[in-house]
Amino acid sequence: MNVTIDSLEDADIFGRPLFNDPSSRKLKRVGVVDVGSNSVRLVVFDGAARSPAYFFNEKIMCALGAGLSDTGRLNPEGRARALSAIARFQEIAAQICNGPLTAVATAAVREAEDGPEFCAEVLEKTGLEIHVIDGKEEARLSAQGVLLGWPGSYGLVCDIGGSSMELAEINDGEVGERVTSKLGPLKLQDIEGGAEGRQAYIQKTLDKLYVKMGDQENRLFLVGGSWRAIARVDMERRAYPLNVLHEYRMTAEDVAATAGFIAENDLEELRQRCGLSAQRMALVPFAIEVLIGLLDRFTPYDIAISSYGIREGMLYEQMPDELRRRDPLIEACRHAESKDARLPGFGRTLYDFVKPLFKDGSKDRKRLVKAACLLHDVSWRAHPDYRAETCFDNATRANLGGLKHSERVFLGLALLHRYRNKREGTRFEELYDLLNDEDQKQAEILGKAMRFGAMLWMQAGTDLGKLTYKAKSAELHLELPDRARALYGEVAEARLQSLASALEAELFVSFS
Repeated sequence: MNVTIDSLEDADIFGRPLFNDPSSRKLKRVGVVDVGSNSVRLVVFDGAARSPAYFFNEKIMCALGAGLSDTGRLNPEGRARALSAIARFQEIAAQICNGPLTAVATAAVREAEDGPEFCAEVLEKTGLEIHVIDGKEEARLSAQGVLLGWPGSYGLVCDIGGSSMELAEINDGEVGERVTSKLGPLKLQDIEGGAEGRQAYIQKTLDKLYVKMGDQENRLFLVGGSWRAIARVDMERRAYPLNVLHEYRMTAEDVAATAGFIAENDLEELRQRCGLSAQRMALVPFAIEVLIGLLDRFTPYDIAISSYGIREGMLYEQMPDELRRRDPLIEACRHAESKDARLPGFGRTLYDFVKPLFKDGSKDRKRLVKAACLLHDVSWRAHPDYRAETCFDNATRANLGGLKHSERVFLGLALLHRYRNKREGTRFEELYDLLNDEDQKQAEILGKAMRFGAMLWMQAGTDLGKLTYKAKSAELHLELPDRARALYGEVAEARLQSLASALEAELFVSFS
């Protein structure tokens, strides 16, 4: 049998879903605790394991590592708060998780002389065993967290905590060289000599890291709360319209401008404008000094913020290889369709119907078309007056991996047009500018094609007819099976004409 490239791509995307496979079901309601130098957090994952939703996510700012450089011991107040938080997390996990919590501790606990004593106390009082990991293992898990969101990526993963900073190289989905350092902002607060002393210490440390890591000119993935806080401030400076940190992009020039922006503004006022905690904001001026030095030393071609890190890396660790290779976006969309659509499985039928309009599209574009078709009906329970905006809001702000911000807007705009002809007059108009005019037009065409195709809805796997688009002659042809004649009523005809208008094509309809 001859198999076309398109059909191979479709088989890869629309093969047997894995979110309900036994190997994936065991990842349902997995809970992990991350005992960091600055915070203690519980995350419980659920949904499609390849692009997990956060069923529960709570963080307590404990500052376990505050003062560690001077005393060699954990911050006593932070230690008490961490113990209280872990006791709460254990009680919550007993109610909602399918198995016991997995807990890891990083730099503060592994460096403190009373770290073993703290772990023993936690075990005695809560029953939770904390695994203290070294810096290289922390780097590996953080890099795996990045791979959960960006399968097959190349670049340098930089995870900053309160007391340490780790680097890990990723190549074609594999974690390579890893190093750790004491460049966490809590450590930098204790460096003598003010700004000059910190600058000298940062430069000396980065030079040592460079010797081990070598040139790193691919993408820099930033993991950790201090990096996310800097990105949030950068958004404020730029008046960036989409407040989603995951996959937010910056350049070295952006970072330099944001460093100046921080220096020029009152930190408390800026903290409130950006919605950051006081503890986090206090560390931002130190963290951005590290970031500037990092960019100067390694010169990556761009910067991406990752909301996925060590906790997601712990989930990734438990995934079978087959699941790791899946596209996180498509797996999440298939899970949403199976759970929320009126007719699960119709998304593939709809994709087969609309894809002739995008036959010349890139692989990335076809991937978004597939995602939109899978999601086209999952918001049907929303009130009809708000359904279009609900779709847009969900697509642009949902926890979906493997999506650039512009792709989020493309997907949202396509789904908005699935439910309404015009995109003007919504509260999201400022986001449209994240797409160029041509991409806005393509999203409109996709949305209107889905809007019409849904009117031919009979059952998954049914032949909806055939769309043919002839760009050179500006013709749109629809051939319908004769049994679908009754479905082609006046509303369907109006929707098809709207699609033809978006394509600036003459419409031809036939029955066979």
